[in-house]
Amino acid sequence: MKNLVKRAVLRSGLLQVAGRLRGASAAILMYHSVMEDPASQEAYLGEIIHPREVFRAQMELVARRFRPTSLQQVGHFLSGAGEFPDRAVVVTFDDGYTDNYEIAAPVLNELGIPATFYVTVDSVERRTLPWPARLRFVLRNTKKECWTDSSGKIWPLSNDMECEKALLRSCDECCQLTGSVQEKYVADLSEELDTQVPVESGALMMSYDQVRALEKQGHIVGSHTMTHPNMAYVNPEVARRELTESKQRLEQKLGGPVSHFAYPCPALSPHWTEQTVTASRAAGYETAVTTDGGLAGKGDDPLRLKRIAPSWTVNGLQWSLETGFAGYLR
Repeated sequence: MKNLVKRAVLRSGLLQVAGRLRGASAAILMYHSVMEDPASQEAYLGEIIHPREVFRAQMELVARRFRPTSLQQVGHFLSGAGEFPDRAVVVTFDDGYTDNYEIAAPVLNELGIPATFYVTVDSVERRTLPWPARLRFVLRNTKKECWTDSSGKIWPLSNDMECEKALLRSCDECCQLTGSVQEKYVADLSEELDTQVPVESGALMMSYDQVRALEKQGHIVGSHTMTHPNMAYVNPEVARRELTESKQRLEQKLGGPVSHFAYPCPALSPHWTEQTVTASRAAGYETAVTTDGGLAGKGDDPLRLKRIAPSWTVNGLQWSLETGFAGYLR
């Protein structure tokens, strides 16, 4: 019944009318991974994978009913250089998975949709999955019956629900770490649970050749930090390094400026602060996106932009976009 009501509201055109009355804004969509067979990599990436056919249908919807817009354009609009185009939609991807290049980009290119790909630099350089994916694999595949966290609390691992609780706890701990300390945390958990992440899983991350190819195809490449911490839970100097080193490394590899940043949101809340916004500005970023839900509108700070999770169906995405433009997500 709920879905029938939504379809009726969409067909009525009332949301579009409300959107026009509100004025122009931009919806920034947040994707991670697109695969032919999401179940094949569920052990690593969980529910952040969109099936290719769903993604393609969603992009066809964006191309047909909305105005595909680049993040660079949104930054210009927010700085006062012109107005938002009507019903502007920006496509973004976090982390830097190989399927972004192999599967998502061909769909985007065919439909003429620009996108921004935020790269976790250390994961691309080392061809290793971001730590949340590795923790997920270990906790989901161990034969051990329990795990002991840093406080001494014992977490049972006898079923999927218990494993998920333990995963959330381990993410709460690891998201506050960076670099070698973060790697030690993952290694120690793997040793305790006697489960190693397969080396070949690193092939799920893009190479720099693929990253460069995306840029040559007309897409934007941005930073997603060096090691994917929660930036609000690391000290200011560490946060500064994550911002600046990832930017500099990408600029060296791409041979040009990197002006866009995405805050990781691996665990805990908040995932950004006024201090991190100031640091991102000092590092030279023009825009920074969060995972807070909502649209970007006139007067918004370009270094704390909201995004929309794209849902798992075409109708769900259309509902999110139409209600967003009508003012129900701000």
